[in-house]
Amino acid sequence: MNIIVVGCGRVGAELAHRLHEKGHHVTVVDAVASAFDNLDPKFRGRTLEGDVLAQDMLRRAGIEQADGIAAVTNSDTLNAVIGHVARSVYSITNVVTRCYEPRWRPLYEAFGLQTVGPSSWGAQRIEEMLADVSLHTVFSAGNGEVEVYELAIPQSQHGKTVAELLAGSACIAISITRAGRAMLPSANSILEQGDVVHLSATLEGIEALRTRLTGKEEA
Repeated sequence: MNIIVVGCGRVGAELAHRLHEKGHHVTVVDAVASAFDNLDPKFRGRTLEGDVLAQDMLRRAGIEQADGIAAVTNSDTLNAVIGHVARSVYSITNVVTRCYEPRWRPLYEAFGLQTVGPSSWGAQRIEEMLADVSLHTVFSAGNGEVEVYELAIPQSQHGKTVAELLAGSACIAISITRAGRAMLPSANSILEQGDVVHLSATLEGIEALRTRLTGKEEA
């Protein structure tokens, strides 16, 4: 794939290196030449210095042949504009933007952009880790709106069915691992203490389950 990375800070440099290592053709654009010092010495993609919003800069970067673009500068508004231009002017559908400030999220959403919000996502992950060490996030979609959680079944849920475990929580069980062997669960699957259950849920759904489990364990 031909991919453009706009912004060569720590995130942009690491992203460019990862993409290059996977065999993609990567062009990195930054307004400051010294930013390219952040790139791994093994990086062999293109680098372009200049204002990405200047006339023809995106064309010089190869946007007309690009399969995807990542806007990861230190400016939320610039990332939003780059993403919007890539989608609306150059018809690039595979656009990912970074948004540090949560209050700017509505702008990205209005443009229909895929957005990674490290501040919101990081705070949510830390909250989850502090709240319950027996319930971990193992995969996050989008900015954490839907996640996959790993739950170690406590003694209080031994002998219960999956349906009983998840009643009223809006969580979906996607696997049960017992003695190292995984299986697809049904609503009637019987749980055993020590089983590892992977659940797909929103934050609200997992909080409802966590609250109920904590209440039962304390009762």
